[in-house]
Formats: sequence, structure tokens, C-alpha cells
Amino acid sequence: MADYELVKKMLRAILQSSKSGLPLSRLQAEYKELTGEAIPHKQLGHATLDTLLHSMSSVVRLDRGRSGEVMCYATVGNEMAHITKLAARHHTAKKTGRPQVVNCQMRVKPSAPLVLNGRTDKVMFLYTHSPRYCPENTTPPKPRTPHSSPYSPKLVQSRLKEVLSKHSNGLWVSKLPQLYRELYKQDLPSEALKDLEEWTHICTIEKPCSSKPQELLLYPAKDISQTTTPPPASPTVLSADLKQKLGELLLKYSSGLWAHALPKLYQDTYKTKLPEYVLDNLPLLSDICTIDYPMPDNPKRAILYVKAVEDENCNQEDLADLRAREEAGRRISYQTVPPLLIPREEYPSVLVVEASNTNSVVLRYIGEGYSKAQEKLEDEMKEFYGQDNTKKSLVSPSSGQLTAVHAEEEEEILRAQVCEVMSEKVKVYYVDHGFSEVISKSKLLELHEKFFRLPFQATKCKLAGLEPFSQEPVVLKKFDSMASGKILLAEILERNDIPLMVLYDTSQDDDVNINAACLKALQDKSLESPMQVPNVAYMNVNVTSVSSDGTFCCQLPSRGLTKLNEVLEKAETYFHSQVTSESLVSRPFCGKSCLARFKGKWSRVEITNLHGSRVLDILFVDLGVQASVEVIELREIPPPFLRDLTAIPPQAVKCCLADLSVSVGSWTPDAVQWLRDRALQCSDCSLKIAKVEESKRLAHVYLFTSKNFHDLSRSLNHQLAESDLWKHQKDVFLSSQGPLKTPSSPKTPPTTPPNTNSTGNSSPSTNGRSKAPQTSKKVPPQSRTTPPITPPRNLALPPVLELPPAGHNIDIYVSVACHPGHFVLQPWQDMYKLVVLMGEMILYYNKTEEKPLTVEKNQVYAAKVENNWHRVLVKGVLTNGLVSVYELDYGKHELVSCTLLRPLIQEFRQLPFQGITAQLAGVKPRQWSEEASIVFRNHVEKKPLVAQLDSVQDAAQPWDRKVTVFLVDTSQEDRDVWVHDIMAEFADELTKAA
Repeated sequence: MADYELVKKMLRAILQSSKSGLPLSRLQAEYKELTGEAIPHKQLGHATLDTLLHSMSSVVRLDRGRSGEVMCYATVGNEMAHITKLAARHHTAKKTGRPQVVNCQMRVKPSAPLVLNGRTDKVMFLYTHSPRYCPENTTPPKPRTPHSSPYSPKLVQSRLKEVLSKHSNGLWVSKLPQLYRELYKQDLPSEALKDLEEWTHICTIEKPCSSKPQELLLYPAKDISQTTTPPPASPTVLSADLKQKLGELLLKYSSGLWAHALPKLYQDTYKTKLPEYVLDNLPLLSDICTIDYPMPDNPKRAILYVKAVEDENCNQEDLADLRAREEAGRRISYQTVPPLLIPREEYPSVLVVEASNTNSVVLRYIGEGYSKAQEKLEDEMKEFYGQDNTKKSLVSPSSGQLTAVHAEEEEEILRAQVCEVMSEKVKVYYVDHGFSEVISKSKLLELHEKFFRLPFQATKCKLAGLEPFSQEPVVLKKFDSMASGKILLAEILERNDIPLMVLYDTSQDDDVNINAACLKALQDKSLESPMQVPNVAYMNVNVTSVSSDGTFCCQLPSRGLTKLNEVLEKAETYFHSQVTSESLVSRPFCGKSCLARFKGKWSRVEITNLHGSRVLDILFVDLGVQASVEVIELREIPPPFLRDLTAIPPQAVKCCLADLSVSVGSWTPDAVQWLRDRALQCSDCSLKIAKVEESKRLAHVYLFTSKNFHDLSRSLNHQLAESDLWKHQKDVFLSSQGPLKTPSSPKTPPTTPPNTNSTGNSSPSTNGRSKAPQTSKKVPPQSRTTPPITPPRNLALPPVLELPPAGHNIDIYVSVACHPGHFVLQPWQDMYKLVVLMGEMILYYNKTEEKPLTVEKNQVYAAKVENNWHRVLVKGVLTNGLVSVYELDYGKHELVSCTLLRPLIQEFRQLPFQGITAQLAGVKPRQWSEEASIVFRNHVEKKPLVAQLDSVQDAAQPWDRKVTVFLVDTSQEDRDVWVHDIMAEFADELTKAA
């Protein structure tokens, strides 16, 4: 939702940071870099950006420069003198998901002001392009002076060469002094930093275009002696064609694109190789994208963000639409009604009214400012028109006119618009309820001007994924039965005039995706896999995946499978012939159907979960395989094949082996691997259906690796039943000192094979089926237990998170709050780096082999918690195979199965642990009551705040470090809320009450 005051605040912050003024064309770009969105002039009721700015005379002054270009200047006023400059925040803006802006402005504290360096004054917090400023009227801390020693350039050069040999991908110059001090126990001479550019035989220096323009990158010098001919010079600019193609790709991924993914994406899209010099010289892309480096120790791992394309000329069609909408809401007296703004939250509740087209679903928003405001309005109208002297009939209604309608039910008065005038009757549209009705003219009343203030509450949305089938009768019938008249949860994907949404029914045990359910209504049931008939045998069966709970998926010969393969072959040919970026998926959402490669071929997938905007979970619906992939690996279903692929039901049939003494979910890893080795290696299995559980869509079958399905003794069921693969190891016991070896057969469902993801299914990147071990003689299944892995102890922990000196301020987010004596905060500035890191962990660990792991207390691991991988510290091991872990980036304690732990590799040990244990300054330590703890949590938990650092209690391990901070809520426009004041007052009240 576009908030007028928030827009003013952001514009003021941008303009105050540019004292010489900003061109109008640049203002839009600066605003988008700061907030993540364009200036919402249309949502605020202005046809052009110009008119919006003219209405904000207290914020911006427009003038023309010498060149004739419109310039924007900050309006000077006494009331603005205390505002902190926020403009440079766009360099630290979170690049994943929907950006959030924190108000870092800290005003005069109303009582008991802090004393900083012996002075009482206002505290300010500034983010700048240059290194961080100190708070106003405070003295910056003096650096410690090391013992002076003669500067030896040769010694420094030899050491620098050694350092760079370990950082071949480059090193930030700003990190060099700290690294030098850690390695050689001496400070890097300041003279050496000045001499770096002259040491071309040691290093080369680059200044990248990034969110840290003050940073320089240091690379080891290339050994020219090893090259017989000088390399060809790289172009200094991109060709127009190359720039256009790269711009098209970046526009498809507005939430960011990894630079390392460009070559393959470019090759797949344009069927030609990306010139190598592009990745070697990323600043060449600086005029079409912003380059960010979330992994400081690996500058080549850059993320590219497309720059906003400015268009000062207002689109004439959009302007005409805007004027038409304004005119439609205009009364004869030219009294206008303000436009309805989309709720600010990402998942608002909505009441679905009706839909004759999924591109135009009528709904109402539920909550404060919407349904509650409308109820209040109608109560006021009922009271107002209940008086005879205010009840004026509308004598001559005209089409388009607004009116009050006296409804018969409950004597209500409703706002309406006249649609059609007949002899004795009129057709009206109830603007707050979203439906039409033909009524008598006698029910029309003049609508008083005070009832024009609330926007019309009935609005429209478009359902994502159903655009090509928006008027299909079966789709509309399904939607009507599932959604009409119900309050649902809406996920807003695009905030347009008619927003794009996904609707969810959350009233049941499992959330139901309404969009996906409507799409499935188009499936042709005659093409379903034939699994309903017991005692029927099938040959030419293809087992596609085996899960760790013992269930497996297979494809049975059918009309649907034959047609699916034919259409997918045509789609393969289609993709080879197309040279366009149109097929790239730029807007993923849960329930979306698209294509992804499995073993080199395109296959149908459904998006099941999103981890930010770049990493997502998918289900190969015809294979039963789950995987985690990057969004760049997905393709839209080509339009020529969309209807056919939508009509074919999923071809994966879920099965389990019949007549086994062990139930599904209790399989040992050895038994699972045994079944994989046999079923996935057989290209021509056969099976016989014993029974079908319709409620679970699960077939109990006898599985054969030959055509001898008449002899049940030759089934895999019988072979498994006769083996020793069901024997579990004894449970391990808690040990506070010694390591835990995870059992090879845990009670919780578990391990995954090579080239699989976390669900135990084959990875889409696998080029072929898993191969059985090559042995000269048959190995007994029970002897194949994999020995446990001991994580290497020589891997260093991440560097300690740097904090500002005492008395300084930092933007933070409180992830966990128990009471004022214990909460966990995260630095806001680098939170997007944590999101990037967790996305990388999902991609890595969901595709790696699960092996028995030696788990030790007080050691760091990766652990899977609720579909995400976290960096954790093991706090203890329980007797039932569960492990108590502490999330080092979020500060939460969790219990997970030991089978969900993995070694934390070096790549994920670069970013400092982001969770900082803290206690509140300004209050006396005490035993906080439950009431006080609840008050504290309500004020700080899951909120962005400003923290003023009071003191730091260092420790040997980063997770034992603790800080004492003042917390300030700066979200209110008129005042700052100091949390310690609230808690002190609350504690005093409890003391008096006692």
C-alpha cells in the first residue's frame, strides 16, 4: 500500500543527501534503489510524477537547470532540521524478497537523556557511502598505536604474495589489515596500503561497481612469464546487441541473478556462448545493472540487479485508464471518492464475492481501514438517514451517479452507483459489496458528501497461473465451489491496478492453494494412470524414485503417459528452435506449473515452496521426485503445448511393497538402498496390485525385476522379507563428552542416496540412474553399512561479527525475545547476505548424499529445520536419536533428528554468525515476571529497531559473546519509543501493585 507520508519521508531523505539537487529522471532511480519500488504516483491519485511532486511543496522544490532538465531540490524548513539522511541506505538494502525500510532517525529523548563522552545531546544515526559516521557531538574512538618498527617493503611484499596465493578469487583491500594482523601478529604498515598500486608484480587492484563503491579488490598479479603471447585485450564496452540480450535476462530476474549463472543461461536462451571477458570484467555491466558482493571472500560470486528503466513520458493508455476510473467514481457534483489502496501486508485476508472471469475476481479486503471502516460507515449512514430531515430522495438518477440505497434487509443503507435507468426501476452496483441489483427508484437517496471519504471497498484481482483459462466453465465452477463467499488468505504477487494474487484456504488442516486446485479441474480423467484395479499385473513399469520411508513412485503404461511423452518431445524441439527470453520464469509462486530438466530432458514440475526469490522447491509431478533448484532452471510451458500438458494428470503412481512386516516409515537406510539398487537399475520392471488406499492415493503392490509376476516368491517383497535388512542398531545414549555416532538405521525416516535431495529422491541433475556397487561376488546386504563420517576439526569458525564502539547505533532485527535479560538480535545491514547464504545451503545440502555422521557436543554443523538449512551448535544429544541444537544466526533452540545434520563446509563459514545474544540496558537486572516478559516481547520481537550499544562482553566463542544495548522503536512519526523506559515503568507498576 502506498503511504503518502512514507513516500514524503523517503523523498525528503533522498533530496537532503543531494544538496546540489537531483534531475527528475534520476530521482525515480534513487527512490527505487532506496525502497525497492518506483514512486507510486498512480496509487496516490496522481496521473504523473510531476503532479505528485508539485503537491509536496513542503518536501520538494522543482526548477529547471541550465540544460532545461527539471531539477528537484529539498525544501528547507525548520521542522526538517532533525531528520537523519537515509538516502545511502539503498547500498545496504536487502536484495531478497520484498525490501523493508527502517526509520533510523532518533530524536531527542524525552526524559533522562544519555550522556555520551560527558555531553548530553541528541543522538543521530547515519548511513553513508563512506565509512560510518560517529553519532553527532561524540568523539570517534582513537585507534591503538602499535609499537613502531621500520617499514620493510620486501617483507610486506613477500607476506602479501603469500596472502594472495590463498585468495586467488580476490580480496577486499579493507579486509587486508585485519587478515595481516591475524596471520603475522603485526599491524600492516600504513605506507604499504599507499604503495599497493605500484606493486604490479605482486598484485592488481580493481574498483568494482557495487554497493560498496569505496571498496577496492585486490588480486594476485598474473605470471606473465608463463604466457608465450600476450592475451588479446578485452573490450572496454559492451556491444549494443550483447547489452540488449543481457538486459533482457536481468529484467526476467528483477530480484537478482548470480553472475556465475550467466554463461549457461545465456547459452540456453540465445544458443550462443557468452564472451568470457564479461565475467572477467563485471564493471562493464554497470550501466545496465548494479553489482553486489554478498560473499566478501569471493568477489567472483556477485549478484546482478537490473537498474530501473526510466520513462518520463506518461503512458497515454495508462493515463486514459486513470481518467476513466476517476470519471467513473465522480458524482454529478464532481465530488470524487479516493482510490482504494492495496493493503501493505503481503498476505491480507479477503472476502471473495464472485468471479465471472479469473482475470477479474471481485473481492473485499478484511481488516482495519477496510471491512471495519466500511462497517463503521454503514452504521453512520443508517443513523444519518434514519432522520426524516436528512432523507432526500434522488429524483432524477442518471447513469454513473452515486447514490444511497435503502436496503430492505435489516433496514441498511448502502452506497451504490447507478448502472442503468429504466422506466420505474434502476440497476445499481453496490460499490462496497461488489454485486448488482435491479431495484425500485423509490429506494434511491441522495448520497451526502461526507460519505464520499471512504474508498469503494469492492475491488478486483487476477488469479496467477489461470490467465489462459480465465473463462473456462470448469475452472469457474471449481472456483465458485471453493472460494465464493469465503474469507481466504491472499498472496499478492504484483501490486497493479488489478493485483495478481494466489488465494489460499487456511481453514483446513492443510492449506489449499485455490489457484492450483482450479488448474487441476482441467485435467482429463481418462488420461489418468490405471492404478485402481486390484489383482491386475503391469509390465514395462518404470520405477522413477524411492523415498526414504520405503514408498516409491513408478510410471505405468497408459494413454496419458504416451501422450505426455509425445508432447514433451515436441516441447524439446520447440525450445531448441527458439532464441528468446520469453520462456524464462520471472515470477515463481507456489502451485505454479512449469518445466525443469530431469536427466537432461524437460519434465513437468510444480513449485511447492519458495526460499526467497531465487531458490525454490519443486516436485516433478510425473516422477514423484522432489528437488531444490534455482529459479533460472525453470521454463514456462510453451503456449502451443500449454493446454495439452495441463489436461494430462500426473503420471507418477505412489506405491509401497505389500505383505511386509515393517510398515512404511520404519525402513532402515540399508533396506531403502537395497530397493534403490534393484528397482532403479531395472529398465523393465513388472508389478501386481494387491490393493489401493484411495484416501492416501497409495497402491500396495508386488514388485518384480522380471516378467515372472505369477510367482510371488520371486518378488522384491519376498526377497526383502527374507533378509536381515530390518535389524536396527541399538539406540545411542546421551554423552556430555564423547561423540555420538548416528545409527545407520535410525527410527526416524532417513538417509538419502548419492545424487539425491533431502527427500530421498533422485536429483534432477543426475545424468543416469544410480549404479549398484561393482563387486566380484555378492555382498550380504547387512554388511554394507556405511561407516560414520567425522567432520574435519581443522575448519576455522567464521570471523567474529564486527560491532561499532560503545555509544554508537546500529539497525537491528530482534529474532528472539524471552525477556529484557535475554534476547537475540541480528544486524539489519547484512541480513540479505544471510538470506543468500541460506539459499546456497539449501541448494548444496538438498543434493548431497546423506551419510552416518559422528555428532559431537559443542561443535558446529548444518541442520535442516522446517525445510531450511541452518548453521547450528550442538548443545546435547538425546537417547532417542534427537539432537538439541542452537541456531547461530537466529538464536533459536531446536530439537532435530541426528540424521538431519551435515558437516558445515568451508564455503558456509565465511559470513559471521548473525545472531547476537543481548540484554536491555537502562533497567536493573531482575527476575522478570511472565507479564513483563510478554510486554517486552510484544514491543520488540520480530521487529526492526535501532540499538544503541552500551557494552560488549567478549568470550572465547562467538556464540558466548553478549552485548548490552538500548532499544529504540523509531517507527512512529512523532516520537521515538525507548524500550527500557517502558519496562522500567511496568516494573514499577508491578512493584506498587504487590
